[in-house]
Amino acid sequence: MRLGLYLNLYGDRADRPSLQDAVEQARLAEQAGFSWIVLGERHLHRPGYHEILTSLTWLAAHTERIGLATAGIVAPLYHPVVLAETLAHLDVLSGGRLTAGFVLGYRPEEFALYGVTPAERVARFEECLTILTRLWTEDEVTHEGRFTTVREAFLSPRPAQDPRPRLWNGGRVPAVLERTARMCDGWTTSFNELDADLPGKIAEYRSHPRGAGTLGQEVIVCREGYCAETSQDARKALEEPLRDLYDAYTGWKRTSADASRYAQGWDDIAARGVIGSPAQCADRLEHYADLGADGVVLRVQPPGMSQADALRTIEGFGAVISG
Repeated sequence: MRLGLYLNLYGDRADRPSLQDAVEQARLAEQAGFSWIVLGERHLHRPGYHEILTSLTWLAAHTERIGLATAGIVAPLYHPVVLAETLAHLDVLSGGRLTAGFVLGYRPEEFALYGVTPAERVARFEECLTILTRLWTEDEVTHEGRFTTVREAFLSPRPAQDPRPRLWNGGRVPAVLERTARMCDGWTTSFNELDADLPGKIAEYRSHPRGAGTLGQEVIVCREGYCAETSQDARKALEEPLRDLYDAYTGWKRTSADASRYAQGWDDIAARGVIGSPAQCADRLEHYADLGADGVVLRVQPPGMSQADALRTIEGFGAVISG
């Protein structure tokens, strides 16, 4: 089972410009045998949230082997050519370590910030990924789009990976699963997707025809995670900061269909997490492999958790990976 470490990019009022903690965690994850470090995207967050693309580039410069993934970039907010060029260059600079994961986005205030109408987000998403994929794989691109037109366009350099970096897409409704199979190479679940719902969702995703040029239909399950000596120690470290994060999500996701899941208690969260002793975490990872997952992305450090606790659990998962 391949593991990804979802890094905490939330800023701190005392030291907003620093990514020292993330760099330390990324390096430790690389040593521990994780397959990816994974970044998310957020805007209009008062304490601060580090920008996803420059942060990923910074982390690429401070690591050597570990994969660099996003889960995900809010594609409708970007000009497709700018995004394609930036990600291609990141893949080149990192020696071909990029996996580009995308989402539609859900916060009205973020769309307003970028001058995008939420009703256009699906069309913008599809146009963005179409242009991006073509620029990554074709010598010259002409595209007459609803939002973007390019003529005789090309990228130089193109991505280091051949034929291109893998694309992930996140979401949970049927239309997202069909779109992911048609346009991308992997599906990333939400962190609050219920275990009981996963077999049906995975089967539905893999039942859709793959689009021309796609590179597979892998499933990446996103989960809260914490590995400690005992399950009680894991709960002690994780519960309070995670509860604070979920309370914030209740407000951020007020327009989303899954907002109510962030009001759930510890037992509900633990039931869909990879939380506990090394043996318990290994069992949980095996459970997700049995469900059909190709990888698991673990969010181990909600805002408010100490760096020491975050490093401790990365080491714990490293022991699970190696043992």
